[in-house]
Amino acid sequence: MRYWSALLILIGGAGWAQVKYSNEFLKIGVGARAAGLGNAQVSSAEDATAAYWNPAALLAGPDYPQIVLMHSEYFGSVAKYDYGALALPFRERDQRFAVSFIRLGIDDIPNTLRFYDGQSYDFSRITKFSVADMALYLSYARLVQDTTWQVGGSVKVVHRVLGPFATAWGFGLDVGVLYRRGPLRIGAALYDATSTFNAWTFNTETFEEAFRLTGNEIPQNSIEWTRPSFRVGVRYALWAGRRFSVVPMADVVGFTDGKRNVLLPGRPISIDAAGGLELKYRDIVALRVGASTFQKQQRWDGKSYLSFYPTAGIGFRIWYFGIDYALANFTGFSQGLYSHLISLRVDLAPELRRRLFPSKGGGF
Repeated sequence: MRYWSALLILIGGAGWAQVKYSNEFLKIGVGARAAGLGNAQVSSAEDATAAYWNPAALLAGPDYPQIVLMHSEYFGSVAKYDYGALALPFRERDQRFAVSFIRLGIDDIPNTLRFYDGQSYDFSRITKFSVADMALYLSYARLVQDTTWQVGGSVKVVHRVLGPFATAWGFGLDVGVLYRRGPLRIGAALYDATSTFNAWTFNTETFEEAFRLTGNEIPQNSIEWTRPSFRVGVRYALWAGRRFSVVPMADVVGFTDGKRNVLLPGRPISIDAAGGLELKYRDIVALRVGASTFQKQQRWDGKSYLSFYPTAGIGFRIWYFGIDYALANFTGFSQGLYSHLISLRVDLAPELRRRLFPSKGGGF
């Protein structure tokens, strides 16, 4: 019975047409560099991860193809979080395209619904399934009039799978803008601009009997909505162009789905904050610290205080490869363990392509 209960909660939780905490896996963040900086990235993303943070910032990256891969694990390695992105420039240097993919999943979950058939127990009837949230981003950015203003957008396709029990498909739109002048960058992004929806379909034949035996209501196919959220941020590079540079950055994060336990909870908008500081030696080594997930906590004597999670990271660039590492906690739980995040960046510069594909003159 205890196995059934876990599955009933899992399936039943997806059955309501809700607008709060929907598609939360898309708010975790991508890239170990971003994680080390507290996810303050709307004005600071400068590689293929910009397609996620602020599609307009894709033009802040190099003018050649770039690949970014990331892997991390949460809740004691139970949940696996994987990300990959490819940024491609157009022939015109004022435009860029990117494709990205995110997957957060828990695999090899035992399905014990048929373990006991009312008369006997049979281990051969135990199967395994996966629960996964996935999203595909198609992003585009271009300059507007001059080199100071950039705009961009991402169309995203969301697919959620609850083993053989339920699936959902959703679609959404993110838009962003970036202002660049010298060492200053100001960015803003609106996520789920038109409200992202997930259309759920339940395979009731896979769990209908268990629901009836436990007195649970059988869920119906439904639509789940994700309301818009936004980020506004600023970044300023001190001593830019010298051997050492210091780059402070900060983001203001807004949610329009009602009151949340964040820095400034409110209705209908709640406001949070994120900040980071990056110390770089040329473009070879970077040390990073940040702060995120501001929450109001209550002490044993009833008094409240403000808490946050510090983050830290380091990055190296070797030849055309970049490796970033971060230690961060973005679970939103005070009991949550810090997770190790690792990202790999590959810059497919013309020189590298000529070495990899000499017969094709550096092309693909």
